[in-house]
Amino acid sequence: MRVFEDIHALQAAVGEHLGFSRWQQVDQVAIDQFAEATGDRQWIHVDAERATAGPFETTIAHGWLTLSVGTTLLTEVFDVGNLRMSVNYGANRVRFPSPVRRGTRIRTGAEVMSVEPISEGCQAVFLVTVEAEDAVQEVFLTAWKKWDDVRDAEKGRSWLTTVCVRHCISRRRGLRRWV
Repeated sequence: MRVFEDIHALQAAVGEHLGFSRWQQVDQVAIDQFAEATGDRQWIHVDAERATAGPFETTIAHGWLTLSVGTTLLTEVFDVGNLRMSVNYGANRVRFPSPVRRGTRIRTGAEVMSVEPISEGCQAVFLVTVEAEDAVQEVFLTAWKKWDDVRDAEKGRSWLTTVCVRHCISRRRGLRRWV
C-alpha cells in the first residue's frame, strides 16, 4: 500500500502508478447477495443451471457489483493521511465490455491522474484498472472522481475525493491504456 502524508504528497505523485490490491474472488454467494440487495435477479446472474446453456456458460457478476468491489479494493492500494473526509464524487464513462464469470479473481490498480484544488478541498482523478485473471478484454471502464474538503487545513486535516478513471484489462493479454 502506498501511503501519502497529505494531499500535497498525493499531488506530487501525479502520473505515478500506485500499485495493486490483493486478488479477490467474485463467487456466487457475492453475486446472489448483490442480486438480493438490488432486486436484479436476472438469470445470467443467479440461475446456474440456465446460465450453463447461456452465452457465458456460467453465471456472471453484475457490472455494478464489479464496479463496487473494484473501487472498494482501492483502500488496499493507497491511503492519504491528515484528511477530514474523503467522498466519491462520481464516475465518468462507465462501460462493462467483458463479463466477470463466477469464481473469477479480480484486483484493482490505480494511477494518479490529477489533484486540483477546489473551494473547499481538492479533487483527485485516478486511472483505475480492475483486472480479471481470465478476461480477454476490459471488465469495465470508468472515470472516477473524488472530492476532498480542506476547510480544516489549519488543524492539519483535509478531505480527499477520488476519481477513478479506468478499469479492467486482461491478465492474458497484458495491460493497455485507455483514458
